[in-house]
Amino acid sequence: MIVYVLAGAAAAAAPLLWLLRRAVRATRAAELRTGDAEASARAAVARADAAEQHSRAADGTARAAEATARAAEAAARAAEDRAAAASARADAAEERTHAADIAARTAEAHRTVADARYAAAVRELGHLAHERLPAATTALTHPRTPVPGPLDVTGGTEELQHALESALTAAVRAVLAERDRTDAAARAALRGAASKIQALLIQVRSLLEEIQLSVDDPRLLALDFRNELTLRRVQSLAVLSGAWPGMTREDSPLAELCVGAQSRVAGYARIEITNHLREPRLAVAARAAEPVAIALAEILGNATAYSHPETRVVVSIEQGSSGALVVVDDMGVGMEPDQLERAGDLLGGQAEVLLTELGDPPQAGFAVIGLLCRQFGFGCRVEPSPYGGVRAILRLPADLLTLTDPAAPLSALAPRPITQTTPVFDEGDALPTRKRRSPRVPQQDAPPALPSPAGSTPDRARSAWSALQSGTLAGRSAVHRSPGPDGPAAPEGVETP
Repeated sequence: MIVYVLAGAAAAAAPLLWLLRRAVRATRAAELRTGDAEASARAAVARADAAEQHSRAADGTARAAEATARAAEAAARAAEDRAAAASARADAAEERTHAADIAARTAEAHRTVADARYAAAVRELGHLAHERLPAATTALTHPRTPVPGPLDVTGGTEELQHALESALTAAVRAVLAERDRTDAAARAALRGAASKIQALLIQVRSLLEEIQLSVDDPRLLALDFRNELTLRRVQSLAVLSGAWPGMTREDSPLAELCVGAQSRVAGYARIEITNHLREPRLAVAARAAEPVAIALAEILGNATAYSHPETRVVVSIEQGSSGALVVVDDMGVGMEPDQLERAGDLLGGQAEVLLTELGDPPQAGFAVIGLLCRQFGFGCRVEPSPYGGVRAILRLPADLLTLTDPAAPLSALAPRPITQTTPVFDEGDALPTRKRRSPRVPQQDAPPALPSPAGSTPDRARSAWSALQSGTLAGRSAVHRSPGPDGPAAPEGVETP
């Protein structure tokens, strides 16, 4: 029963137990869920705490981010400012670069111009050194020599042209100074040498005169003649150096001066003198007699030296209304137009005479004549001769002419005037025009000619030597040792011929 009761109770209690178990299970589940909920709540709380922490962290982060953002914004603004400044600097740098580029192009252009000017200056300096300076120095002696100008008279700067002209002027001035100094030194040396040599030659002449009186040797004639040729050369050197010619004369008949000049020339035998003077005693004043003789000797020396040795040299003495003329014609090769022009400049005093520029060997004839013409007042010119060579005309103005004493004898060697009517050959006439005349009758008082070596005999040589010696002594004694009224005194130790 109890078992039944227990069984019934058990049976009755079984649903309760099931419910109870169910309830327990539900409670347990609820507890589990509650636990889970609590855990979830705790987790939620934890999450909430974490979220709050995260939120606080986020707030900090946000605040930091905001601060960072503000810093970034400030940095951005600063960067923007720096970018603007950099842009401004870049613009300025670009402008400077552009300006530098312009300056570089300008500098390049200036350098190109400078290079061109430098090259032009180098060319001008080379032209100055190799062309202009030599021409300018040559023009000092030959004035008609063209002196080139600058290569470019328009492209060069004014400063360069001025510098070049200054350099040329300074160089020419230096050349002139050195040339004058050298020429003065040469003249001084030449004057001293010429004076000493001339004194010795005049002493030799005196010794020869003494020997000729005691020794009858024809060779003395050749020695005396060569001494006279040497003396003439020394006289020319003295004139060139500005010294006194060394001898004086009295008033000397013009015809005798021509013969005396002939005797100073190596080719004297080829010279034919024709006297057309209206007045036989027409003479050259003492102050100009020796200079005229020197000038005539130079003219005759040129005529014989530059013509064939088998041709004549024709000399004509003419008398005009305003003076006298000595016309010398040779039959040589003549002179070129530029040589005639140069000779005219020397004879007319238009060219400066420098010892250092007379050539090698020196060509001093025209220079000597020109110096004598300027110093003593007579004139000379050269022109082509109708004989094919050169004609030299020596003009003596009336103030240098006089008449000798009618009682004074004329030299037997001087040609007598031709008595036939001759035309007047005045200074303005170009050439004399003569009428035909009969052949000249030889003068009876002329000395005999020296025999040729082929036909020489002792008697003929003695006779010719005696005649020549007598004529030489007579001619030399006709000139006093004291100077004439218009002539300078001779220096001590120098004789007057």
